[in-house]
Amino acid sequence: MDSTMALRIAVIRGDGIGPELLDAALTVLTAVTSVSPGLSLSYVEIDAGAERFRRTGSAMSPADLELIRSQVDATIKGPVGLPDVRTPEGTEAGLLGGILRTGLDTYANVRPVKLYPGVTSPLRAEPGSIDYVIVRENTEGLYAARGKGVGNKWAICDPLIMTYEGCLRVCRFAFELAMRRSGAPADGVRRVTCVDKSNVLASFALFRRVFHEVAEQYPEVVAEAIYADAAAQLLVLQPEHLDVLVMENFLGDILSDLGGATVGGISNCPSGNIGDGRSYFEPIHGSAPALAGQGIANPLGQVLASAMMLDHLGHHREARLIEDAVADTLATGELRLTRQGGATEGPARAASAIAARVLSLGANVPPGSLAG
Repeated sequence: MDSTMALRIAVIRGDGIGPELLDAALTVLTAVTSVSPGLSLSYVEIDAGAERFRRTGSAMSPADLELIRSQVDATIKGPVGLPDVRTPEGTEAGLLGGILRTGLDTYANVRPVKLYPGVTSPLRAEPGSIDYVIVRENTEGLYAARGKGVGNKWAICDPLIMTYEGCLRVCRFAFELAMRRSGAPADGVRRVTCVDKSNVLASFALFRRVFHEVAEQYPEVVAEAIYADAAAQLLVLQPEHLDVLVMENFLGDILSDLGGATVGGISNCPSGNIGDGRSYFEPIHGSAPALAGQGIANPLGQVLASAMMLDHLGHHREARLIEDAVADTLATGELRLTRQGGATEGPARAASAIAARVLSLGANVPPGSLAG
């Protein structure tokens, strides 16, 4: 990445609390660029989501998908979807996962789960003791059946599919990520944990077999495989053992929310959807329309997603600057979270506090990596 070139970023504001969260992230990014002479960002707004579906009958135009695919460096996206905007089959109509993940072939959904200072964990865990990344295969698995279920009013079948190549590339991604990290909090061991149900389903047996094939190419990383039900228990009883986990699409969706609950709620958790060519970044939670406009939405997942975006684009120092600013504002109490995961100061004031800390830290933050 040529740091002298302006990065062009697509912005999808989303539905519900999405626009408030995007404004917060952009406030923080503006502060980052002001203390980083080598970083310049320009934005292009994309109209997409449930409100667009309500107006036009589609969640995103083909032209905008092509723009994201070919004319921007990355995309930052707010949560989308509204409960009352539905397809004839009854599923939410404004979601973009099926459009962006398959359209951009972003096969790795990367979800850091980290307990920050000042955040109370229901596990009574200490900050730093929970710090792992879930790598969720993003284009296959059960969710590949989106819109493809077959049946009638008495029965529906949603097919689950996994391919050798799909398993191979996401497992390689997980091991490469582990190579860049410093290991699990408990022992400093670089470790990749495969999560599956290979004792029940042949598709998961394929996933585990490919996982072990890939593991042989990374002798520096410990490889282990566990069943999904055991993994759910491990996320609660021994999260400090975990470093990187890799799993099928549906399992990753469920277990990352469980992990988010252990670090103060999913509103604290960012994610990146990463492929070999394109990528987009978003919080892992939904649009929460009941909270829209109330000034209580938590912007941390969105702000940290912007840090992941910068890190992915090669601006590691700037990504670290955002994460350190978030950690500092939480530790000092400038940013406080409710028991339900909301931000007591609201998204705008929270963003201002983080941006102010970015400015004060700007000259002193060394290179680092949010997911790594």
